[in-house]
Amino acid sequence: MFTGLVEGTATIVSADRDGPGMRLKLELGELAEGVKLGDSISVAGCCLTVVEIETTRCTFELGSETLSKTTFSTRVPGDRLNVERSLRVGDRMGGHFVTGHIDGLGRLVRRREEGEWSHFHFEAPLGLLRQMVDKGSITIDGVSLTVVQADDREFSIALIPHTLEVTTLGTIQPGQSVHLETDILAKYIQRAIAPRHT
Repeated sequence: MFTGLVEGTATIVSADRDGPGMRLKLELGELAEGVKLGDSISVAGCCLTVVEIETTRCTFELGSETLSKTTFSTRVPGDRLNVERSLRVGDRMGGHFVTGHIDGLGRLVRRREEGEWSHFHFEAPLGLLRQMVDKGSITIDGVSLTVVQADDREFSIALIPHTLEVTTLGTIQPGQSVHLETDILAKYIQRAIAPRHT
């Protein structure tokens, strides 16, 4: 479980295809401190398992299902990715409950600057848009954010200068795709009220 409060960014060292999957090696720097084999780490919002450690570099194995729902297959060495280590019992819950299971991709369609702030508008699959509400939570590339407005076409967010500076969101431009995870509470509610056929 994660909070969506990104601890920093990691740089891709290598992204090698391995049969239907991929081996992704990241330079974590000081974020590698205390990481052990088998640990779960949120990488661009996707929960990945550490399978190899070389000092401050960690390797992850990504299956075909992960590759089909993420942008990892298009990533290249040198790219930066948001990173968050898993939540520990007793940690403060500053963001919202994030599972690290990517629901789908969104695409940035408009970006408007307002002083040091940025306003982003994303297209997303209708099924995901219907799990979003104004002032609700959304995770974009691992970052816990508040939805400004959502309808059946797109949703918008407003980014403060700090988020733009310490995450990868500050660099994305219209046309780029991002990982989306909707609020887990919205999924349970949608499932609970869905018509049942017996």
